[in-house]
Amino acid sequence: MNVCKDFERKRITAGGSNTLPKESASGKQQRKVQMIKSPYAFSDVVPSTPPELQVDYSHYCPDLCCITMMLKWTVELHFEDNGLEYWRLSFRFAVVKMSYNNASMGSGSRTARRTCEFGRTYVVRPKGKHQATIVWLHGLGDNGSSWSQLLESLPLPNIKWICPTAPTRPVALLGGFLCTAWFDVGELSEDGPDDFESLDASVAHVANLLSTEPADVKLGIGGFSMGAATALYSAACFAQGKYGNGNPYPVNLRAIVGLSGWLPASRNLRHRIEGSHEAARRAASLPIMLCHGMCDEVVPHKYGEKSIQVLSSAGFRCLTFKSYDGLGHYTVPKEMDEVCHWLNARLGLEGSR
Repeated sequence: MNVCKDFERKRITAGGSNTLPKESASGKQQRKVQMIKSPYAFSDVVPSTPPELQVDYSHYCPDLCCITMMLKWTVELHFEDNGLEYWRLSFRFAVVKMSYNNASMGSGSRTARRTCEFGRTYVVRPKGKHQATIVWLHGLGDNGSSWSQLLESLPLPNIKWICPTAPTRPVALLGGFLCTAWFDVGELSEDGPDDFESLDASVAHVANLLSTEPADVKLGIGGFSMGAATALYSAACFAQGKYGNGNPYPVNLRAIVGLSGWLPASRNLRHRIEGSHEAARRAASLPIMLCHGMCDEVVPHKYGEKSIQVLSSAGFRCLTFKSYDGLGHYTVPKEMDEVCHWLNARLGLEGSR
């Protein structure tokens, strides 16, 4: 099943339409890349930057600071086809040179503690019988709107999608730059400190969104990148029956989906779950699907592999891990097709349209 054949036909893959530098009237080299940016491509693999365009953009970075390119674009054309929106963009590239002058900045840093308010929540109503509700969490610097457009196009008419927007907060990984983030992060490391306070707050916000759903509706959480990390932390809280701060976790989860993410706060997870019979039972019963691109340079593939290993050792038994050759830090129709098949199977939605 192809989620979006029109998308496959019209998409211009990154790097595939690159034009060679040409001499302009002024004799200076120019370089442009044109591509279609759709809800299926939230980040793009980009070519190397010509030396004349290398500029210090240390005040801004698009995602997780691991991306070494900065994009400037102008909208050239916008049209709609079968309910999906497309944008034709002209990109100019510049190297991002990040520098951290504050040595104390790290994951979970409290040097810039502030009260964070969650942004707008977008809801996609089911087109058929309402059988499941899934909260879907965006990645660092994104918002709920972009994912709601993609999710509405999926052939899952019995699922209600709730797409919240994370608070705007300083992110240590970006040198304290303000952007939407479910929690603060300084490094992707099993041994690094974690921002438990913000993790608990975000997971509690998600649980509150699910707590008002009808009793006969199956509940799940999914996400991309940092959103996937938050979804996996929710899975750990569900299994343990409590948040990291000890407060009880209030909802019964039936499915977790994580794309291009990692498992935060994984230290001693196995010990925390094995110490309780109920926690072990809940962990073993929760289906989790993780998908990761082999060419992801933002959240490397090894973090997806490590996450599935930690979950397995902690007692999670219903695990699915999909790897995609050539895929970077973005999603593609093939990946979303497999997510749809998996959700149909795990939530029992087949033949319910």
